[in-house]
Amino acid sequence: MVITAGRGVSGDRTAALGSDEVPRDKVWLVVIDPRGGRLPRLERFAQLPALLRAGDLVVVNDAATLPASLPGVADGRVFELRLSGPVEAGRLSGVLLGPGDHRTRTEHRAPPPRLAPGDRVTVAGLPATVVGGAGRRVELAVRCDGDTLWQTLYAAGAPVQYAHRSEQLPLWSVQTAYAGRPWAAEMPSAGRPLTWDTVLGLRRAGIAVASLTHAAGLSSTGDDALDRALPWPERYEIPVRTVLAVHAARARGGRMIAVGTTVVRALEAAAQAGDGALQAGSGVATLRLDASYRLRVVSGLVSGLHVPGESHFELLQAFVGPDQLGRALALAAQHGLSGHELGDACLILPA
Repeated sequence: MVITAGRGVSGDRTAALGSDEVPRDKVWLVVIDPRGGRLPRLERFAQLPALLRAGDLVVVNDAATLPASLPGVADGRVFELRLSGPVEAGRLSGVLLGPGDHRTRTEHRAPPPRLAPGDRVTVAGLPATVVGGAGRRVELAVRCDGDTLWQTLYAAGAPVQYAHRSEQLPLWSVQTAYAGRPWAAEMPSAGRPLTWDTVLGLRRAGIAVASLTHAAGLSSTGDDALDRALPWPERYEIPVRTVLAVHAARARGGRMIAVGTTVVRALEAAAQAGDGALQAGSGVATLRLDASYRLRVVSGLVSGLHVPGESHFELLQAFVGPDQLGRALALAAQHGLSGHELGDACLILPA
């Protein structure tokens, strides 16, 4: 079934999206096709192979989601540490929140205890020392061996929970089907509905699939000033085989379709580092994409539904104008689509 937007929809309207969790195999896809002024329409996500064309390349982020929500205690005061990136060499970097649980929205949580370098705390039952940070941001050195640290994180930690969901999320429910290294603080959620059936459908349709790893960060910190600076610098690694897949797709006239804004940041940052030529290897994505950015590698995008005021909404404007985005959001709201990490999605096709 295809549903299209009406002609009377205003492009500058802020749509009120739903908050229900959508099963992976029931996700709707708002298709934004800017060619010839076409109106947005709805398709089932499983129809993605039919919406692309043979020769295209789909690139996914294969980072697995960490149990990034960790309980902590500092001088008898409890806090939550939310990891903001990968765990390396016994260091935990993240954001502090005060007492409370996921049923309270992040921005409404009580303030955390103030910590300074040299303070000793307990995180997930392990002794740790504050070695850096400012305000809610903190870096801790954990005093234990690597095996113990990883075992404890997975035993005591939980995925970042969302206030729109009453029950706690099991860690498996915030992994993509193709997840690999545990690098992501929150799920690279654009890939959540990309089931193996859909991946096989892409391959059968002559659409190649490649991967990279990007350390998807936090979507909210509870601090307005910190939130305005999101997304923060994030690590990525692009394998040689993915660079070769991009070159092969270009040679056959295919388009680069990123699954998730993290994939866009990684590919565009790698191209920027290579002075326009996509380079394999590791790096840190620092660029912020918006309507003024001219894409070098990516030409289309699968993403969650993002509304004005979110940093990801600014990134979407690198692909399509605010009027088209506004019409797409209005169509999504009209049909009760959900706009959070566990909700529905959009596909922005190349112009």
